[in-house]
Amino acid sequence: MSVPGSEIVVAVVGIAGTLLSALLTQRSANLIRLRELEQTNRQRAEEREQALLQARLEARRACYASLNAAALDYLTVLSNFSYALEAGNVSDEMRSELDQARRDHRARHADAQMVLSDTVMAAADKASKAAGLIYGTLKRMDGGTPGPDDTIQAIRDGITVLWDHLWVMRRDMRLDVGVGTPAED
Repeated sequence: MSVPGSEIVVAVVGIAGTLLSALLTQRSANLIRLRELEQTNRQRAEEREQALLQARLEARRACYASLNAAALDYLTVLSNFSYALEAGNVSDEMRSELDQARRDHRARHADAQMVLSDTVMAAADKASKAAGLIYGTLKRMDGGTPGPDDTIQAIRDGITVLWDHLWVMRRDMRLDVGVGTPAED
């Protein structure tokens, strides 16, 4: 090979190297931008997932608070009605309040069924059934058609059982939303 030919080869190799270097640099920069974009997208997806989880937790907390308040109100009305029934002082207003407390509790319970965890659902169902039994007994006694086991003492025993169910329900709700620690039964 002659000297002028080797100069051409060197020049071609030099130009090719320069062009290839620019191309490789551009490709490397594109890969870095692509990784950064993927990382940004992954981070945004994680943030959206966290926001969704937080929103669900807040919705559960609000639902649990509403159900707990309605259950406690219902229990108070059941208890007050039982004392009035025992004293013979039941009024139409008290009957209306009893029915309204029952409807409010049922509405909160129905709403909560779409949100409750299985554990909380089991506890809420027990509390609701216990309250329903007391309600039925009160209505039968107030209507003058008590069953053989319908007594004021049976109502008081039922209220004690209801308190226990509400305690378990509240404990399970708190655990479900990350508050408190499991207590020994």
